[in-house]
Amino acid sequence: MANADHASLAERLLAGDKRALARAISLVEDDDPQGWELVREVYPRTGHAAIVGFTGPPGVGKSTLLASLTKLERERGRTVAVLSIDPSSPFTKGALLGDRIRLADHFLDPGVFIRSMASRGALGGLSEATLQAALLMDASGRDVVLLETVGVGQAEVDIIDHADTVVLVLMPGSGDSIQALKAGVMEIPDVIVVNKAEHPLTDTMIREIKGVLALGPHEGWQVPIVRTEAVKGEGTEELAEKLAEHRAYIEAEGTLSERRRRNLMNEVLAIATFRMRRELEASVREDPEIKQLLDRVVSRELDPASAATTMLERPSGENS
Repeated sequence: MANADHASLAERLLAGDKRALARAISLVEDDDPQGWELVREVYPRTGHAAIVGFTGPPGVGKSTLLASLTKLERERGRTVAVLSIDPSSPFTKGALLGDRIRLADHFLDPGVFIRSMASRGALGGLSEATLQAALLMDASGRDVVLLETVGVGQAEVDIIDHADTVVLVLMPGSGDSIQALKAGVMEIPDVIVVNKAEHPLTDTMIREIKGVLALGPHEGWQVPIVRTEAVKGEGTEELAEKLAEHRAYIEAEGTLSERRRRNLMNEVLAIATFRMRRELEASVREDPEIKQLLDRVVSRELDPASAATTMLERPSGENS
């Protein structure tokens, strides 16, 4: 019966059923073997959606911008999935902010699927299941998959490992935004959005961004800067045009397949690393020898690097 249910879920997912997609993502998020089996089954049907990642400091209006972009894409007849990565609740380990309130207008639209996922403390604010969820959204036939992360900085840059096109959203008059310019994040985006562009410091900020971009390479794709006023829907069409231009550029240059190859290789390594760490942490709790080793570190008899080397040199059977 379980196999029949699984087959039915896969069929409904591939047919674009929103409930089947929600159920499938929950299985993956819960690390349920059925979820991973489902991804394995539908994976050959992925690779068709345009995956766009949005990152930027909190409060710059990413959710409002996504809502405006979703509205535009729907008007153009394209189906959309939105995946927002939220900081975890320390109590429930669920998504603290829940589904984005500003996207509420689209909840009842059968052509839009919205989901929040908890980061669960993953490096960069992205949980192990993020790309799996994006793959499921892709398999369900969505034309566009929009990923959104909370925060910006070195810890959040791994959104690049999940998207075909990366958008950095900033706002004028924000110390966080200026900090983003200095954090090395400017190496990541394919498109930069200055939201809340009616602010009097917008021109100043754009000059600063252009100054930073001028220090980068002058060949290949030149990162555009788009002014938006997401609350009013202003600038959204230009943003959509720049996203389409970037998509056409990486397809023409052959770099789309290169990006996806890199992204998928990094995802394999990330999942393997996550699982190895989980196994290692379990062995720490259960293995008296490792506890003694850590006790020696705590008592300053052994330094941390030497202890790590000792742990890694143990036969693999002893770590399980």
